[in-house]
Amino acid sequence: MGRTTRLAAACASAALLAVTLPAGGAVAAGAEPRIDLRVLVVDDGGPATEAIRAELDEAGTPYTKIALADSGRPRIDEAFLSDTVDGRPRARFQGVVLPNDNPFGAGSAEMAALAGYEKRFGIRQVDAYTYARPAVGLNTPQGSGYSGSMDGKSAQVTGAGAGGPFGYLKRNVPFEDNDTAVNESWGYLATPLEKQANGATYTSYLDAPIPGGSARGSLIGQYDHDGRSELVVTFVYNRYQSQFRLVSRGIVEWLTRGVHLGAARNYFGVHVDDVFASDDRWDTKLKCTPGDVDCPGNPDAQNPPIRMTAADAAYAKQWSDRHGLPLDLAYNGVGSEEYRAERGGAEDPLLKQLVADQKSYRWINHTYTHAFLGCEQNTSVVPWKCATDLFGRTRWVSRQTINGQINDNLTWAARQGLTLDRDELVTGEHSGLRTLPQQNVDNPELAPVLTASGVGSIASDNSREPRQRQVGSALTVPRYPMNVYYNVGTAAEQTDEYNWLYTKKADGGSGFCENSTTTTCLKAPLDVRTGFASYIAPLESRIALGHVLANDPRPHFMHQSNLSEERLGYTVMEKVLADYAALFADNAPLVNLRMRDVATELRKRAAWDAALAAGKVTAYRIGSAVTVEAPAGVEATATLPNGTTQVKGTGSTPFGAAYAGARSGWAAPADGQHQLTFTLPTETPAAHTAPQDAARVQAPAAALPVPEGVSHPVRPGTGVPARR
Repeated sequence: MGRTTRLAAACASAALLAVTLPAGGAVAAGAEPRIDLRVLVVDDGGPATEAIRAELDEAGTPYTKIALADSGRPRIDEAFLSDTVDGRPRARFQGVVLPNDNPFGAGSAEMAALAGYEKRFGIRQVDAYTYARPAVGLNTPQGSGYSGSMDGKSAQVTGAGAGGPFGYLKRNVPFEDNDTAVNESWGYLATPLEKQANGATYTSYLDAPIPGGSARGSLIGQYDHDGRSELVVTFVYNRYQSQFRLVSRGIVEWLTRGVHLGAARNYFGVHVDDVFASDDRWDTKLKCTPGDVDCPGNPDAQNPPIRMTAADAAYAKQWSDRHGLPLDLAYNGVGSEEYRAERGGAEDPLLKQLVADQKSYRWINHTYTHAFLGCEQNTSVVPWKCATDLFGRTRWVSRQTINGQINDNLTWAARQGLTLDRDELVTGEHSGLRTLPQQNVDNPELAPVLTASGVGSIASDNSREPRQRQVGSALTVPRYPMNVYYNVGTAAEQTDEYNWLYTKKADGGSGFCENSTTTTCLKAPLDVRTGFASYIAPLESRIALGHVLANDPRPHFMHQSNLSEERLGYTVMEKVLADYAALFADNAPLVNLRMRDVATELRKRAAWDAALAAGKVTAYRIGSAVTVEAPAGVEATATLPNGTTQVKGTGSTPFGAAYAGARSGWAAPADGQHQLTFTLPTETPAAHTAPQDAARVQAPAAALPVPEGVSHPVRPGTGVPARR
């Protein structure tokens, strides 16, 4: 039932945001009603309502889900929607999401109850996907409009949309077209009625050119009629499609009038592993990486290891400064020592350059030698397995070894004058943490060392462990592996390995994709001369941008080899940044968090989600005051209009931080306080409107088409090879 369906009463929990009601519960007639900060989602099981629920979930916005197909679901009537608390009328939901403008059927008492409720309290309604027709203020698409595939088309935010709920966008909203053989999206383009019924109005927020003419048809618009407001959406989408991701924030802001629990930002961070070390190189003839346990060859002069140069380091600083994106460098000190030893103690120019520019980066301990810190590996078999003693017990890398790897790297950094915080750690291959299929538990020696060393955050591989968890004193920070490989320095090498992984045996590949449930085979091998630029980099940047648009603070990671030689990593990062800049206004910049701050964000979200799921959060608005009650120790997350203040003692401070045209962030009581008051600016649109006549209820639209690419998202396979 969504995050939680139980409305918790005020209890012995700490009030994070509060407003004092009149003594004795007496409320003057005509006083502002109480509007609970919770969304009602009437779900038909389709992708559009599921997508909106996902947006609410990811932001931390509470909702109640009513599944239409559930025979035991509650009936939607006046008692379900509203009641009286302390003598004050209460609306249980601040907004309503429906699959379409009327999913209940003609003459439905439930739809009539919803319409009356919306009108009485000024509650808005989102029609997640509906047919363009006069019942929603639009002409039908037949004749003067368009109905059909939206694949590859581009919509634009209108002036009204830019001045309203979609002001965080730069106008352009492109529709995906990932596979020309699959219909991925469907929509109706129609113009608003020239003469609306009974003084109704339609304001288009997102439109696109109608093929064959000069007119533009609406895809999202506000239909005001009969004392109610509906957001009419005439295209279908799923939660993964970028066109939905771009408008999802605006849909929620419109629905809630910009006052709701939960917050969303667009995050992008990149960790670069193995700095100072060198990475073994892919062999295009052997189709493996000499030096790996599963490769019969050995590194030689024909395939030298890949290591950044001083010129690469200088370029990294210039690039980072130019793009305003600090890179997080995870370093292995032994790499520099080995470089010097191989040259008779000569100076390491890479070390000199990076130390000189160290303030341009954030530095992370990646252990001294990049040793595997899990079980002791038996590499006499392929794939390797955990070594065991005579009694069959797993042999673990010792506590002493783990401690040495962490602290020797810190000591080495101090000798070089390299400044960093010791609370962040990336182990080699994320080792020490469970590594399936060989090692299904953490090395039991790891947690005590993390605690003794003061490590607060430890990196994990998101493809293995997407959820944060506690390991000793540390919280894991899942990182997204980028499909730019650690063992390549050129585009030709990258494409050759990519072909090996993603083509059928009949096409000269490994055939791995033919036996995988998560990887899609290429239709044909890529041209090694052009495949990286034409296919791999655009695909990888699109995947990364999908993470950015999903309110996901988890960082991505690549390797120092990707900043070396042909510097392939920049191609992917630059496309992510360029695509983002073309889509979002300046008021919604990318947020770049360091590792420990990602750990904190994920921890706060987990605590907030748990409180919501347990029904321990109550939130409501009365006029310009908002109240949130939550368990002690749980910070609340909210999005509120610009100008919102948080009362602290006898004074007040601005709430949160500015983002995407609003203020958002985490809130906790000040020292010595159990109640905080958040006051909305006076110009904030009120949810309450004066009672009017009962609303006119329209008949529902017929079943609408949902193409394969929406009901089953077209998501290219992205398997990840073994990497360091």
